[in-house]
Amino acid sequence: MIALRVRQLLRENSLELRLIRGKKGLQKKITIPQIQKPGLALGGHTANLHPGRIQVLGTYEVQFLKTLSSRGLREVTKKLGTVDIACIVVTHRNHPPRAMLEEAERHGIPLFLTNLPTSTFVIRVTKYLEEKLTESSSLHGVLVDVFGIGILLIGKSGIGKSECGLELVMKGHRLVADDIVYVRKRAPNSLYGFGSDLTKYHIEIRGLGILNIKDLFGVASVRDQKLIELVIQLVEWNPRENYERLGVDDRTYDVLGVETPLLRIPVRPGRSLTSVIEVAARNQLLKAKGIHSAREFQEKLTQQLLLGGRGLTRLKELVE
Repeated sequence: MIALRVRQLLRENSLELRLIRGKKGLQKKITIPQIQKPGLALGGHTANLHPGRIQVLGTYEVQFLKTLSSRGLREVTKKLGTVDIACIVVTHRNHPPRAMLEEAERHGIPLFLTNLPTSTFVIRVTKYLEEKLTESSSLHGVLVDVFGIGILLIGKSGIGKSECGLELVMKGHRLVADDIVYVRKRAPNSLYGFGSDLTKYHIEIRGLGILNIKDLFGVASVRDQKLIELVIQLVEWNPRENYERLGVDDRTYDVLGVETPLLRIPVRPGRSLTSVIEVAARNQLLKAKGIHSAREFQEKLTQQLLLGGRGLTRLKELVE
């Protein structure tokens, strides 16, 4: 299970957190990206509390706690500790009662203050946790944005992935990452690719070396991350292999359990790979709209064959 130590929250400046109690609990783990407001748990009903989640106390929760006696506050905080919650964050410049601070320190529950309004904090911390607590991996390839479609180019080393990426940039498309593409899974089944902070905006072209695409072509030629919607595998041309002719069958490429459409494009001298990739991107846009050209063609062809049409010998051979 992917987990995040509570102490790492202090490194995220956008959350504006300040630890006031429970330092010994900073090693606790956050395992669920969604935060929780304790609600009935403040009255002693802790059945719906989930271990490993951040508990957020806003203005109303703090006002309720101030109506409780010191003994009541100690009982509430003690019960929160038995559930093994990750930590407590008090928002909107509120300050919890002293008895709660003392119990949080005693039970090792990290208690943070933030000046942010509750809604703002929830949005920021949820986004942060979703990025940190989602599955990730890395692939060898080139990720480009072509007509708004994130295309991951893969294939063996030296086959021309980076050269294709460079030519696409020169045609007005955008580079996301070259060589090592980091991939992060987001709910429910989306894959986002990005480059490392060190290699971002750079591309390696054999014979030229490492180039900074942003400096060469401007800020419009790059982007930091992109949803991966199509994987194109570049393969060496083999005259004995039967390549896809109609495009009726849909192949997929598995990354982190997410099946992404896959195309295998043979590399051969004289072929304009970038033009093929551009058309593949446009075709993927059509498929996203429910328009599958190859299948529509096959249906028309099948109808003609059933009607006994003439002059379809060559088309029939293609289908077979």
